[in-house]
Amino acid sequence: MKHIRRLAPMALTCLLASSSALAAGANSDEALRQFDELLNEQWQYQLRETPDLATTIGDTRYNDRWSDYSLQHVQETRTAVTDFLKRFRAVNPLLLDDQRKISRAMMIDRLKMRLKGILLKTYEMPVDQVEGIQLFFPGFVSSIPFETTKNYEDYLARLHALPAALTQITAVLRQGEKDGLMPPRYLLEKSAEQTRQIAEPTGENNVFGQPVLHFPGTISVAERARLHDAILQAVDKEVRPAYAQFAQFLKTEYAPKGRSQEGIWALPNGTALYRYDVRLQTTSRMAPMQIHQLGLEQVARIEREMTEIAHKLGFADLAALRASVDHDPKLYAHSRDEIVEKYRGYIAQMWPQLPRLFNHIPKTKLEVRPVEQYREADAAGAEYHQGTPDGARPGIVFVNTGDYAKRDLYTIEDTAYHEGVPGHHFQISTAQILPLPPFRQQGDYNAYIEGWALYAEGLGKELGFYQNAYNDYGRLNGELLRADRLVLDTGVHDKHWTRAQMIAFFHAHPPTNEPDMQAETDRYIAWPGQALGYMLGQQTILKLRAHAQKELGAKFDIRAFHDIVLSGGAMPLDMLSTRVEEWIKKTKAG
Repeated sequence: MKHIRRLAPMALTCLLASSSALAAGANSDEALRQFDELLNEQWQYQLRETPDLATTIGDTRYNDRWSDYSLQHVQETRTAVTDFLKRFRAVNPLLLDDQRKISRAMMIDRLKMRLKGILLKTYEMPVDQVEGIQLFFPGFVSSIPFETTKNYEDYLARLHALPAALTQITAVLRQGEKDGLMPPRYLLEKSAEQTRQIAEPTGENNVFGQPVLHFPGTISVAERARLHDAILQAVDKEVRPAYAQFAQFLKTEYAPKGRSQEGIWALPNGTALYRYDVRLQTTSRMAPMQIHQLGLEQVARIEREMTEIAHKLGFADLAALRASVDHDPKLYAHSRDEIVEKYRGYIAQMWPQLPRLFNHIPKTKLEVRPVEQYREADAAGAEYHQGTPDGARPGIVFVNTGDYAKRDLYTIEDTAYHEGVPGHHFQISTAQILPLPPFRQQGDYNAYIEGWALYAEGLGKELGFYQNAYNDYGRLNGELLRADRLVLDTGVHDKHWTRAQMIAFFHAHPPTNEPDMQAETDRYIAWPGQALGYMLGQQTILKLRAHAQKELGAKFDIRAFHDIVLSGGAMPLDMLSTRVEEWIKKTKAG
């Protein structure tokens, strides 16, 4: 799972001469060169001001720092983004080739959305129980390289800087309180408890201390001892006290002032905030009511298909199958390890079948690991963390093994394809090596990324997997979950549903086990719009595929279709539609 990255400010260097040349109509080669320079300048700015992004993709230049989270920095960001937007708009698209035209349009859209987010003050609510900043820092440790002495020294610098970052975030939260931008109180109480749990373990038992447990052999014994002691000193004397203080602030000062209503509609300018979130997370211009109705239609369609499986298994109806599944011990995990091994097995069986659907197979390795125990209570059933483009760090599917006896086994197959291959790992690893500008290689368009991963679950069915009828039922459960999301997200944030109404709908159309439904409900409340991207993206890809098959007939090639969907990197859904339409025209002409 990807989260929207926070942009930060830059030193403003306008290069007005180059922008003027692009606007006035410089010769083609010079125009392309100047546009590429502008793209690179913006990308270097983003890496410099978002060090976690640089680290994530294997750029180690900024591994000794965190982003600047201060309120002053937000205004500097606004100035910087405004300047970039002006310069990209000044570029004459007629001087660009097709890929650069796409890059210009995407960049303008991204910058406009960033400015709108600043105007709406979305940065003033950085704490939640799913993707909150308090979880980001410890969760990010797994993305940091620990191969050289310099890597450890950089990490030590980050540890020293963490208390200051938490102080900045505290000031941001206080400003959010003044502006009336507060998450729900009960979710903030969860966040406060998470923060306390992160602060509690000492030394090597703390998540921030764990990098000293395994030093590479290239580091001398003396250096290991020095770095070991220095890092644990920073963890116990600086990081843990800062986290404990932050936890206390959340618990006693911030959380008690959280809003009582679940939906974002209750905030000042809440309707505009939700429309922004829907646009940001889905790139769709559908109104919430349209999305809600689509969800209801998809729920009905999927439950009809589930009923067919129920009949094949000998049950009178879907309710009887659900009742049986809920109490069949064979369908639930018996250990933490069983869950992890199931994921590994399904991913392993998918790899050799991929050439049937794809011309290009990514080479980046993929690992399956259990979610850290401090995140189990509120983490999703599984999530993907991307590797580095050079393959130095593998992609990782983190799976939740907490409360394992209540976690079903029959939904693991489709989730493995979603998070691993041909889902997130396949798509993101492919994008990272495309001959595109880096900002497109690392594109974070939620509806495209999650829509592809949901579409990928269905590819497993086309390849002949889901042989176990219960696993096929699990696949439909996974799709039902995404349809439920369309109803529940719009229900709470647009139709003013309460949490009790959300849970009631979930129970009427249950796609997963009780712990997951509870966590999912709170996720939609905390993260408006994000859950909509899955099915809206999947439905777009399916419609484009059906359209291409109809238009091309015998000329349709599924591998070529997947190439055109994947070879432009993640992008807004309307741009993907245009790209496929152009491919159809060229294929017909050819």
